[in-house]
Amino acid sequence: MLAPLGRRSASCLRLLRQATLSQIEERFASALPASLFQNHPLALHCRQRIFPMSRTLWCWLWQVLQGSTSCRDVVRQVQALFALHDAGPVDEGTSAYCQARGRLPLTLLEAAFNASFKSAERAAPLPAKAMLQNRPVRVVDGSGSRLSDTLANRAAFPPSDNLPAATGFPFLRLVVLFSLASGALLAQATGSLHVGELRLWYSLLSSLLPGDILLADRAYGHYVVAALLQGVGVDLIATVPTRSRKVDFRRTKKHLGPHDALFVWKKPAKPSAFLELAQWQALPKEITVRMIRISLERKGFRPQHLTVVTTLLDAALYPKTEIAATHARRWRLEMTLDDLKTTLGMEKLSCLTPALIEKEFLVFLIAHNLVRWLMAQAANHGGVNLDCISFKGSLDAFRQWSHALAQRRQRHRRTKLWRQLLDTLVADALPLRPGRHEPRAVKKRSKYPRLNLPRNQFKGRWSRNKRRRIATAKRKSSLN
Repeated sequence: MLAPLGRRSASCLRLLRQATLSQIEERFASALPASLFQNHPLALHCRQRIFPMSRTLWCWLWQVLQGSTSCRDVVRQVQALFALHDAGPVDEGTSAYCQARGRLPLTLLEAAFNASFKSAERAAPLPAKAMLQNRPVRVVDGSGSRLSDTLANRAAFPPSDNLPAATGFPFLRLVVLFSLASGALLAQATGSLHVGELRLWYSLLSSLLPGDILLADRAYGHYVVAALLQGVGVDLIATVPTRSRKVDFRRTKKHLGPHDALFVWKKPAKPSAFLELAQWQALPKEITVRMIRISLERKGFRPQHLTVVTTLLDAALYPKTEIAATHARRWRLEMTLDDLKTTLGMEKLSCLTPALIEKEFLVFLIAHNLVRWLMAQAANHGGVNLDCISFKGSLDAFRQWSHALAQRRQRHRRTKLWRQLLDTLVADALPLRPGRHEPRAVKKRSKYPRLNLPRNQFKGRWSRNKRRRIATAKRKSSLN
C-alpha cells in the first residue's frame, strides 16, 4: 500500500508516529533500551508495514494509557492520517492491527517489562531517612482479573467452582512483586483459580535477591514462607494470622522490649501443599522469628492491635519503630493493584486466547511502570515524597499535555513543556492522610439479576407494565 508513495512513505510514517502515539513514544522511549527492537529477530516484521513491531507495541501501550480503549480507535487514527495526506485508503477493519499484536514476541514484552522496572527504580528519589539499613523492600500481593468469555479462555482459566455450570467469566489469578521505593512492578506470575496464591508466589522466589526484605500480608505470615526465604537470604515482614496462631508474649525465647520478643517456630507435621516432598524435607525443623505487636491509633476510635512477624532478629539494627513504619506503608503500596485494575482498566482483560491474555497482561504492567517512571521524575523535580504524587493525576495530566507536546516542533520548547508538566504533578500532590481506611466493600449495586443459569436457559424478569397487566388479569379472574 505504501509502495506507490515512493519517497513520501518515510515522511508519512513519521507523521503516523506523531499522530497515533501523541508523543507517548517520544517521552517514554528513554525508559526502554534503544536496542530493544534492534537486537530482536525481525523475521516476522521484515517489511515496513503500517504496524511494524515497534509501532505495534507503542500503539498497544497507548491503548492502555487511554483507559483500555478499543483497537478500532487506533485504526481510526491511522485512517484519518492517511486521508489527511492523500496516502490512499486503509482497511477499516482491525484485523491487521490485531494480527500485529498477536505477532509480538513474548520475549520482547518480557524484556520491555524488565527494562521499565529498572528505569523506574533508578529514577525513584532516595528516602529522606534511611530505614532497615537501606535494604531493598519488595512487596508481594495477589489479585485477579476477569477474562473474555471464550472457549479457549474457559479451558485455560475456568470460572469458580462455586458458580453454576456455564455461568460466570474465566478468571485469571495473579501474584505480583513490586518495589516499596518506586512502586514499580518487578515480577509477576499468573494461573487459574485452581492454582493457589502461595504456589504462584513460590515461582517468583528466584526474582528475590539475597539481602532483600519481603513485605507481605497475613497469607505469608507462617513457618513455610519464613523458612524458604531464610534459605535464599531474604528476610520477611508479614502480618501474623491471629485466627490460626495465638501469640503469647509471656512464653518467649528472649524479650527484646515491650511487645517485642523472639519466638521459636517448629516445623508443622503436615507437609505443605505447594512444595514437593524433597523440598519439604530440606526445610529446618525449627526457626527463630521475631514478633512485634503494633498499636494502630486513630482519633475518635479505639486502638487496634496488630501482630507482625519478621526474621529481622537484631533489635539494634532493625528497631521496632522502623519495622512498624515499613509495615504501615504496605497498604499504600498495595493500592498499586487498584491503579492497575481501576485506573488503567485491567479489571477485565479483553483478548480472546490465553496466549494473547499473557501478552496483554504484560503490556498493562509495562504501562504501569512507565507511569511510575513519570511520577519518580516529578518527585525528583519537585523534591517531594513519591507517595504524594497521584497515579491517576499523573496519567490524566500526561494524556492532556501530550496533545500540547505534539504541537511543538522545536525540541527546547517541548522540553520546557515537559518541565511544566512535572511542575503540575508536584503542585497536585496528595495530602497526608494518616489512618485512612479503605473498606473492602462495593457501594454500587446492579439493577439486573445475577446470571445463575446458562444464557440459553435464563429467563429475564418481566417488565413492570407486564407484571401489572398480569396482576390485573388475575384480580379480574378471581372476581369473576
